[in-house]
Amino acid sequence: MRLVTHTCSNTEIVCALGRSDWLVGVDDHSDHPPAVVESLPRIGPDLDIDISKIKALDPDLVITSLTVPGHERCLARLEQAGLPLLVTQPHSLADVAADIRRIGQAIAAVPEADILAGRIEALLDRGPPAGKPVPILVEWWPKPVIVPGARSWVNEMLTLAGGCNPFSERPAESLEISPEQACAAAPEAIVMSWCGVKEEKYRPHIVARREGWQTIPAVRNQRIIPISEAWLGRPGPRLLEGIEKLRSIVNQCRS
Repeated sequence: MRLVTHTCSNTEIVCALGRSDWLVGVDDHSDHPPAVVESLPRIGPDLDIDISKIKALDPDLVITSLTVPGHERCLARLEQAGLPLLVTQPHSLADVAADIRRIGQAIAAVPEADILAGRIEALLDRGPPAGKPVPILVEWWPKPVIVPGARSWVNEMLTLAGGCNPFSERPAESLEISPEQACAAAPEAIVMSWCGVKEEKYRPHIVARREGWQTIPAVRNQRIIPISEAWLGRPGPRLLEGIEKLRSIVNQCRS
């Protein structure tokens, strides 16, 4: 079977299910696992895929997503080209598990998908650890400050780690917040998870020096911590490791 994946998460799911040898093309931003993706043909940037390149790869299936604004335009072009598609659009960890099973069904990897999805479902069944949840602000973008809202799997990740998103009741996938809102949220830690930026380029001092943020507990206590969006922003297998990274931050706040 010839597979093309659009979005990092779908590439990582296919590889985690043991079908990396079926990949014939990935989007420009897919970077994991490096040993697999480095040698594969590229179909263009995440938000501007090249339909002609995809068609030239003669795929049996294109796995695409509606996870960020702009993906809907890519999907429309894929549909117009008549390409065989599987589309994911997760908002919760349960959705991620369900998508893993759907992909597993489509690529003849049902047992592998059951195991991986089952790990996510087991965490959801176990629920949050004991203790009062620690408020943690996750930043998708620094200027303006964009954070996850109600329709984000990050809320459940924080809950399972013993934390909480101060903006989890806002009816949005993500939203811009003001300095006043950040101060009112009083997070004990701030997690930089800037989309499309490599973790080594995250700069905690940019957060710490923002006007009006100096009274926030996370800033006062120097708990401004980078976690690449690869662990939090990609709805795939590495979210499991992302939960453990968040758990470590919660434990720091409680110590």
